[in-house]
Amino acid sequence: MNRRLLAIAPVDHPGGAETTLLRLLGSLRARGWEITLTTPGPGPLQEQALAGGLRWHALALGALRHGGGAPAVASWPLMRRLARDAAVVYLNGAVCGRLLPALGAGTRRVLHIHDMVSRVPRMWRRADLVLTVSHAAAARLTGLRPHVVYGPVDPDPPAAPAPWPTGNGPVVGFVGRIEPRKGPLDFVRAAHAIRDGAPGARIVVVGDDPYGGDPAYARAVTSSPEIEHHPWSDNAPGLMRHLDVLVLPSYQEPFGTVLAEAMAVGTPVVASAVDGLPEVVRDGVTGRLVAPGDPPGLAAGVLDVLAHREQMGAAAREHARRFFVEEYSDRVQELILA
Repeated sequence: MNRRLLAIAPVDHPGGAETTLLRLLGSLRARGWEITLTTPGPGPLQEQALAGGLRWHALALGALRHGGGAPAVASWPLMRRLARDAAVVYLNGAVCGRLLPALGAGTRRVLHIHDMVSRVPRMWRRADLVLTVSHAAAARLTGLRPHVVYGPVDPDPPAAPAPWPTGNGPVVGFVGRIEPRKGPLDFVRAAHAIRDGAPGARIVVVGDDPYGGDPAYARAVTSSPEIEHHPWSDNAPGLMRHLDVLVLPSYQEPFGTVLAEAMAVGTPVVASAVDGLPEVVRDGVTGRLVAPGDPPGLAAGVLDVLAHREQMGAAAREHARRFFVEEYSDRVQELILA
């Protein structure tokens, strides 16, 4: 097999799925793969790809919602041309599965599902290899034979300055997209109880709502006097070194890359016990798992982790080794070449 790979991304702004993809592609490029990445258009993801030495091309896939795929069909001829010399076409996400009917059997078709899906389109069976991010996500892929590959993290991200004053008490933070699915408003509602139990604690929210999915929800989070809001950082893993606890109070989450990133730099976590998150967090060892939608329980989990910060942080760092980029890339490359 030649080592030319065409990777397809459905968005222009990187989220967890796209961060996972960029880390994989960077590792594969270092191993001698020739890689082209497509996104719907110019944007931050394109900029990061070009900065990493990847080729880039625009390829529209249509709206992310169900039934929004007409532009993807219109893109089939271009996609075929881009894939002509590729040994592997790597479809990063459920929306990218819209391209499977246009790909012939001469190219290895890899479909990577990063979501907790509610339905499995018949066209997904055309994929030669299906990857997904957790056993919880795999259980939704009825009729397929998915391989679970947990998301990759950088074991030693670059240093990043904290955007808040340091050395004045513990810092508890949420890092990610500000949207209802991830539950940051529950973190806001837990803030008062956290400060009651840990006087002087700084409660920070780092992130934005890049897709404008629920502006009213985002405003309720970012304008709350209970928290400090800071914009998204391109080096979130480095920034998380300045947190004493990372919180992810999601209602649905297939893997939770941000948890693995925090653990990799020795930051223990508190997360909802939903979907794939119990596969990342060892309750009482690397952090705490709590019920979703329960701000008092979330606050209690944070206070427990703060009371055991040193031992849980050391355990988190050790436990995160299984998520490191090189181990992840070894596994994915092995599956691609099989």
